[in-house]
Amino acid sequence: MSLFLQMILPVPIGFLLDLLLGDPAWPLHPVRILGQLISGMEKIIRSCFPKTRRGEQIGGFLMTVLVCVFSTLLPVVVFLLLYRYAWGVGFLLECIVCYQLLAVRSLRKESARVQDALEKRDLAAARSAVSRIVGRDTDALDETGVTKAAVETVAENTCDGVIAPLFYMMIGGAALGLLYKAINTMDSMVGYQNDRYRYFGSAAAHLDDAANFIPARLAALFMLLAGRGLKMDVKNGWKIYRRDGRKHKSPNAAQSESVMAGLLQVQLAGDARYFGQLYKKPVIGDPIRQIQKNDIYKAGLVLYGSAWIGLLLFTGIKILIILLL
Repeated sequence: MSLFLQMILPVPIGFLLDLLLGDPAWPLHPVRILGQLISGMEKIIRSCFPKTRRGEQIGGFLMTVLVCVFSTLLPVVVFLLLYRYAWGVGFLLECIVCYQLLAVRSLRKESARVQDALEKRDLAAARSAVSRIVGRDTDALDETGVTKAAVETVAENTCDGVIAPLFYMMIGGAALGLLYKAINTMDSMVGYQNDRYRYFGSAAAHLDDAANFIPARLAALFMLLAGRGLKMDVKNGWKIYRRDGRKHKSPNAAQSESVMAGLLQVQLAGDARYFGQLYKKPVIGDPIRQIQKNDIYKAGLVLYGSAWIGLLLFTGIKILIILLL
């Protein structure tokens, strides 16, 4: 019975804790620790390899391997020991780690801050709020640009911050969830196509593409199902997904964005600035109507609906597999 509970409950408990408490801001947050690990390894490895294309590619590949090994091996050993000698402590720790690897409430909360600032006609505050959840430059965004950025990040993080962690944690518990978060965090830190990371971050970026390939498509499906429950334009969501779901250079980024654009009947994406440099990007969706501040709230509803669908489906499948075995 304890093995059944160990295999099933940590993820749903972590999910509920996330909905109740939101993402905790404290020094021992797993993602913060992973970020410090990646940053430290980057400095050490860069000092050991020549600043040539080949040197940076090898260094970046080595960093990617080491971060993945460390972020997986350590939690596996810790959980094995705890479950063997202190089952209750191991179970509690796994629930807490699962909780911290999800970002449903925090993503909704942060995007709501953007909408609140826009409702108050405080563009500076809205730019500041959206800068907390997007990687692009926000200083020059107008109200439409801020709104689009908020909706886009909710759509993209429906995969990265919710469905993908749920997917991997349901397969391999908190340890596999930590591996996914390590890969995703590496991509967010070094997976840029700029002069500094074009070669050094290529291994991390490609690994993130592979890790998100299945979850991104599941996220798109769950968003369509959530849209049906919310009485949104699912037909248009499916149309835009089929047409624009592969428009980004990344094989995954446009999956959830295209569904969101179709459900909301708006146009997303397009050119954006990162670190002062303009990046040309195709638009996604049709401008059936102008995007509005309230679309941030609607995107949050799609996020929550998709999260619940993912949790219930993954949990049900895992229970069925365990019972059959």
